[in-house]
Amino acid sequence: MENRIDKKFSDLKKKNKKALACFVTSCDPTLELSEKIINSLPNFGADIIEIGIPFSDPMADGPTIQRSSLRAINSKSNISKTFKIIKNFRKKDKTTPIVLMGYFNPIFQFGLNNFFSEGRIVGVDGIIIVDLPPEEDHLIKEQTKKNNIYNIRLIAPTTSKERIKKISNTSRGFLYYVSIMGITGTKKPSISSVKKSVTSIKKITSLPVLVGFGINSNEQIKKLNKFSDGCVVGSAIIKIVENNIQEKLNHQKILDKINNFLKKLKKK
Repeated sequence: MENRIDKKFSDLKKKNKKALACFVTSCDPTLELSEKIINSLPNFGADIIEIGIPFSDPMADGPTIQRSSLRAINSKSNISKTFKIIKNFRKKDKTTPIVLMGYFNPIFQFGLNNFFSEGRIVGVDGIIIVDLPPEEDHLIKEQTKKNNIYNIRLIAPTTSKERIKKISNTSRGFLYYVSIMGITGTKKPSISSVKKSVTSIKKITSLPVLVGFGINSNEQIKKLNKFSDGCVVGSAIIKIVENNIQEKLNHQKILDKINNFLKKLKKK
């Protein structure tokens, strides 16, 4: 069975378009609002949805996503509720790829067999485990293959060419290039240095390369899309949620603000 991620990139290539992947934290601030946001993202322009699994110690994430994880944990988030959101999403949307992003500890505690088999059943297409290096791929290799869930890897500005080769050989779907040194949502990437790195990566692998971390404007995306296969936006979306739940806006107004933001990002 063809993975939705491959299908999405194939369709985008035919249309000469680049991917917009949108990241949100599961159950932030509640299961109800989180589900509404995720259900709305394809209509708002998201080509791929990344759903963060809340974790108490998200070492790669900046303050915005850290706070979203804390809100989700306070709302009694767990992996089963995340799967429930995805299961309900798939009742209406059979085509948009869903990638789970998180840390190994919660997945391991859930049980690797349970996690990947339930993920396949509800409609998960890929997994990014931030703190699982390629040297530990054997822990999930059998499960990802059996359940057709792609193991998607991060590449940092400091990753050597030899390691990029190793990473690309064990990755499927796409590669996620981290455009800055440091944590999410705290700096803006240097377009010229990102271009140099992505161009180098593309000489090594045929996998699509998406650029993430610090992306929050149409201007950035236009420049990055000239040499990448698309962009990932996360902290900027979560910031909208955070700002507006503080103002106690109703759910529809929060959805409208996310929609307006994403429309501006994809503006030609």
